[in-house]
Amino acid sequence: MTTPPKFDDAVRDIQPRLRRTLVAALGVDAGLEAAADALAYGWEHWERVGAMENPGGYLYTVGLRRARGRRSRPVRLPAPDAGSLPWTERALPAALESLPTRQRTALLLVHSFGYSLAEAARLMDVSKATAQTHVERALDRLRTEMGVQ
Repeated sequence: MTTPPKFDDAVRDIQPRLRRTLVAALGVDAGLEAAADALAYGWEHWERVGAMENPGGYLYTVGLRRARGRRSRPVRLPAPDAGSLPWTERALPAALESLPTRQRTALLLVHSFGYSLAEAARLMDVSKATAQTHVERALDRLRTEMGVQ
């Protein structure tokens, strides 16, 4: 059995990706809170979590589970700021909010944050094929909802 890396060293790599992933899944406020909860859990249980093959994926799952216990309101993604973003279809934020959590997360990781399918899959703790399926289904659903081919 290998010795797990120190928590401080590992969190430098895990924390930014974990926050982005949970924000994509849950919205800004709930995602940041879930990331903080997951990292606190990771710190408390680092001997076991640090020895895992994919501690970031495990902590993502911890964050989702903890957020589900608190979440009573729907995900609200931030409204685009017209001055700081390129043109965006007005219906897109509402259409993204309507996607199932895993589809929205995979889609945002790949198409907004620029992760590869393999990286998104690792963060979500799913196979690459599953991540690809989530992205494809999300795109199909967005096209249908927005009336785009």
